[in-house]
Amino acid sequence: MDLKARLSQLLRRADWVEKAFAILLILYAFWRALWPEWSFVIGVPLFLTGAWLLIRLVHYLLKKAIWRLRNRLVLCYILIGVVPLVLVVVMAGLGVWLMAGQVAIYLVTTELNHRIRAMDAPAMGLLSLPFSEREGRLRWMMPYVESLFPNVEYYVRGEREFRYPADSLIEPPPAGWGNTRGLMLKQGRIYAWTHGRRGNSEVVLTAMLNRESLDGLAPSLGEVTLLIPRSLTGTENGMRPGAITRRPHSDTSDQPPPERLPPPVNRLDIPVSWATDVPIATWDKPGQSVTGMLKVSTRPSAVLRTVLIQRSQLFSGMLPVFIVFAAIAFLFVELISLVIGTSLTRSITGAVHNLYRGTMRVRNGDFTHRIEVRGDDQLAELGRSFNQMTEDIERLLAVAKEKERLQSEIEIAREVQNQLFPKSVPATKTLQITARCTAARMVSGDYYDYQPLTDTKIALAFGDVAGKGISAALLMATVQSSFRTQIHACLEAARSKAHDNVSTSKLVSHLNRHLHMHSAPEKFSTFFFGVYDDAASVLAYTNAGHLPPILLRGGEATRLEVNGIVVGAFPFAEYGEDRVQLQSGDILACFTDGVTEPENEYGEMFGEDRLVDVLARNAERAPGEIIDAVMHAVREWTGSPELQDDMTLLLARRI
Repeated sequence: MDLKARLSQLLRRADWVEKAFAILLILYAFWRALWPEWSFVIGVPLFLTGAWLLIRLVHYLLKKAIWRLRNRLVLCYILIGVVPLVLVVVMAGLGVWLMAGQVAIYLVTTELNHRIRAMDAPAMGLLSLPFSEREGRLRWMMPYVESLFPNVEYYVRGEREFRYPADSLIEPPPAGWGNTRGLMLKQGRIYAWTHGRRGNSEVVLTAMLNRESLDGLAPSLGEVTLLIPRSLTGTENGMRPGAITRRPHSDTSDQPPPERLPPPVNRLDIPVSWATDVPIATWDKPGQSVTGMLKVSTRPSAVLRTVLIQRSQLFSGMLPVFIVFAAIAFLFVELISLVIGTSLTRSITGAVHNLYRGTMRVRNGDFTHRIEVRGDDQLAELGRSFNQMTEDIERLLAVAKEKERLQSEIEIAREVQNQLFPKSVPATKTLQITARCTAARMVSGDYYDYQPLTDTKIALAFGDVAGKGISAALLMATVQSSFRTQIHACLEAARSKAHDNVSTSKLVSHLNRHLHMHSAPEKFSTFFFGVYDDAASVLAYTNAGHLPPILLRGGEATRLEVNGIVVGAFPFAEYGEDRVQLQSGDILACFTDGVTEPENEYGEMFGEDRLVDVLARNAERAPGEIIDAVMHAVREWTGSPELQDDMTLLLARRI
């Protein structure tokens, strides 16, 4: 396939979004080359269509990825088990990070405030002493104050003033300061200070903070940094020893010294930095302060060691062991869960895969395939159900093939039976004969026949074989062959005696003995046989147990006599013979019980009275139309498209 054909095929398969994206991409390339400042005009719709195509691609790939049940279960396990576990771990790590930062900053600020208060107490105590005792008391308490902060300086004035150390340049604060303590900014440096005033007496203690003094607040914790805005440092680079004084979010040209963090105990012992705002008084502006930031850089292990140092050594030694033991136990449980989950997943996906392969084999027509069943759970029961289903289908296919074979044979039998019914009606001057048989199944056990005997006589036969289906149809064929054989025998006997009279009773007697000899004992048939004389309009008949035919004359119905029992049941049964004179307009109706005995939904039979009513209402119509009206009335009565029994009707109208 050449390039042009491939492009043509690709365009036919692409939808309008894909075509629009391709067109916009080409336009964007030309547009950007010509008008780069207006490239967003094409870029925005290009981005939207591309995003939509990307979403569709992800959706398509996801559907492809989770088509297999195994991949779908894996995805479910990830969403149900792994994702929550990862979220819990991340949340635990975030909690440790937040807690470590909060605890670290709490420990540093608490210690800083504690030391400032400890420095403030002796300074305020000096104001209550006589001036002569103050210098001696200060010298006595200075070792304690210097243990809190190095680089301590003090200034005392009253009757006179003195400083410590002697070469100290500390000056009295500007007017306006009252009793206070905390942090103080002076000439770009940060101090811990306390100031007291009583009358004409004034005491000032300052301790310049540097990195060593800040880190000494919590020696094992990590690095402590105090940040102030650069504009307040009063120096070119905004940094003094012991205090990083850069403006937050400023450029990073002035980097702080490397962090002095404790060494990590493991790879998860990550650095943690936390900060808090602290007020810093301004030396030159009494009563005013700026906001600084106290930052602590530490590790979770350092925070834990600092906290646990206040506990017993036994507890602090057992806690890591407990944590390690719990981690090992959790890992062991997780491994067991993974093994069990993998086993269950393989059992589920294996069973489904076997069912999938089995259904593919069944779809291709292989119903002999059986899947392997293991265990005694619902999946195993599902496999057994599948095997049972394929066995049932295989058996049903065999039954269906056998039924198809029987159906073809029955179709052949039906064609043969249709050949047994007379194809044409003998010509008569005074009688119109019409008959119809509608089988409830493929073949029927009902029987009708008419044969010419002489130029003026016609033989009429009508019967109903006991049963339905093939057996009844075979007996019906036997009845017909016997009937025609007996007619020929009777005609030969009559001709030998030089007359054309055929005795209906004798013929039926011969037929009875013949059927009894050549059929099963339980097989029998009702039979009506008549001979119509066209010249005399007389019907001679013998009714062997059949439903009495109806003679409709002038709207009145008369039942013909029954003068014998069914044929084929008893070999020596005797049969009578009756005669009836037919008049112009008379209608003789011979029918089987399939016409009068069908029931409606309430169990009520159609009955002979309704048959007579239909015949009377349609008496002026042609015999074929009368038969159609009767069949239609019976079907409407039952309300079912299926026949309950074979329906056969023979009508003879006297012209």
